[in-house]
Amino acid sequence: MRRVWMLLFLLLGAAHAQQDLLLRVLLTEAPAGSIQLGPHQRNSAFGSQDFGAGTLRVAAGAGEVLIDGQSAGPWVEFVTTDGFALGERSYRGNLLAVWQAGRVLFINRVWLEDYLLGVVPSEVPASFPEAVLQAQAILARTFALYRLNPQGLYDLCATERCQVYLGRSVETPRHTSAIYATRSLIVSFNQKPITAVYHSDSGGYTAASAEVWGSSVPYLVSRPDPFAQSPSSTWSRTLSPAAIARSLASQGIQVGAVQAVAPLLVSESGRPLRLRVVGSSRSVELDGPQSTRLLRGLGLPSTRVRFDGWQVFGQGNGHGVGMSQWGARGLALQGWDFRQILGYYYPGTFLSSFEVVAGLQDKLPRAGYPISWAHAGLAPAKPAPALVTRLFYTTFGPGWF
Repeated sequence: MRRVWMLLFLLLGAAHAQQDLLLRVLLTEAPAGSIQLGPHQRNSAFGSQDFGAGTLRVAAGAGEVLIDGQSAGPWVEFVTTDGFALGERSYRGNLLAVWQAGRVLFINRVWLEDYLLGVVPSEVPASFPEAVLQAQAILARTFALYRLNPQGLYDLCATERCQVYLGRSVETPRHTSAIYATRSLIVSFNQKPITAVYHSDSGGYTAASAEVWGSSVPYLVSRPDPFAQSPSSTWSRTLSPAAIARSLASQGIQVGAVQAVAPLLVSESGRPLRLRVVGSSRSVELDGPQSTRLLRGLGLPSTRVRFDGWQVFGQGNGHGVGMSQWGARGLALQGWDFRQILGYYYPGTFLSSFEVVAGLQDKLPRAGYPISWAHAGLAPAKPAPALVTRLFYTTFGPGWF
């Protein structure tokens, strides 16, 4: 019996042993910053040296990084076994400080799965169903792989421009469980990570990529989203002619004093595909992406709107493309699992293992991305066959609406 349990343990260990990849995440860019860390090694152009624990001031000098006023060269990496704190936040992994144009780039070098521990809780609440947490973990992992940038100093930022990454302080057991349960899984198309965009609340209908950004992507299409019902799903705002003029000016468009705004063509998802702005000097017609930039420039939560004079009534929150987090919550409460949720919001895509990405095994290590096995020290003699599974979804019937 003991031999059976030991064999089962080894088989489970090999089955769950998966590859992990070292990312570079820009935490902040500033003239200086305060870091706290335990015993550590400092690697720089001057070599490597061991140091004890402490609180350090890292600042930009004249073409160099200064540590407590002493030169460390153009860059320095703090290598730790237990992470570090930058300002008020703590992070896993190492910290790379790079001088650039009179400022310091504070870059977290962190394993992908550890990075997700600080991303998924920042994107969806722990109270959401497990299927949503799992879907979000897969999308966040896919988004990170899609954004790898070997030519740049970093791959991702830590803000909404990329994915919100808040480090150790936001980790929760439920999020961690969802990340581990989906370890190495991504959504792919043509053996590449998809453009894994997502948003908070579609307002009842997701948008196609073409109507928001002008470029068509096969799996980013409009979808009914009947369960997207967040606490702020419906809203209204009063538009200011002066604010509209300023938002137009940011696109290089001048119309004089704005006199009226009206949609000429609305997409299937309820978003303007053509918007007319009447000004004192001229009138202009904006296409879908221009309309999006105008409306989001006005601070509107979404572009699923209707107009009544200067009053605008809207639904949803976010750009509306890809998975709606609140919509996914509603689907999960109807019994959908993460595969069905992802298949619905990204039709025609595949649930794939990390290894399916074309050229991953050869190209990424050569580009400077370390890859290692991660699972309690266990690693199979060779990688398991890559997983590729077509994502299917249940279509909505008349009873859903």
